[in-house]
Amino acid sequence: MTRTIKLVCAVFLIIPLLAASAWAGNKRIMSVRAAKVMAERALVESVYGLKVRATEEVQDMVAANFIGKTESKTSARISGIKFEEVLYDAEKDIAKATATVSLDSIENIDGKVMDLKNQVFRRVAFATSTPSQAGPLKALRAAELDAYKQLVKRVVGFTLESQTTVENYMLKSDLVKTRVLATTYLARVTDFGWTDTGDAYVKMTLNVKEVSEILGEEISGEDELIEVEGAGAQVDDFKSAQTQ
Repeated sequence: MTRTIKLVCAVFLIIPLLAASAWAGNKRIMSVRAAKVMAERALVESVYGLKVRATEEVQDMVAANFIGKTESKTSARISGIKFEEVLYDAEKDIAKATATVSLDSIENIDGKVMDLKNQVFRRVAFATSTPSQAGPLKALRAAELDAYKQLVKRVVGFTLESQTTVENYMLKSDLVKTRVLATTYLARVTDFGWTDTGDAYVKMTLNVKEVSEILGEEISGEDELIEVEGAGAQVDDFKSAQTQ
């Protein structure tokens, strides 16, 4: 009788396991892993740095003619990244990863050795396996790049070109272009999120005094702490304005 009871219990234990395995998939695993990779990239950009290339163009003072483009690039070997928190929203298929790293020193993107004194850097990133859920995450990345661009323009400066033509006392053409190509590092994200309309924002700071002390050289800047806010959109309704 005892053996029969044990067999019955074993069957009841196996059935739930079989049911669970039937529904198990890799979507959660893939989303979580992707979020971790995004968080690792964010840390590399914050600590090691990234190259930012950006151009902006406004023609005839009409915003509909505005063209803005920002590109970034980074590559580094880094170790010691840990994950404080990993969350997964199964309903939306969105994973969130919080990564940290503490380094004694590192050679940054410009080849300069930075004495970080084991400061802790922390970044948050998101990812999904479902394309329809990626809109807010793409907007957040766009806002992040916009913030990096603004930091570079504030610290390093930018080049501006302007050409205006007037004929018979009337404006015939007006063109303004700005360009920036520089590197930035040790920027910290202080806040991020989405507005009621779905646009994303990223608030970023750069402590000029801290960076100067870490590098051991003077860095120009009108303020000791530079704060910027980047913006990113989910929907391109700008194209409709260009046709009007």
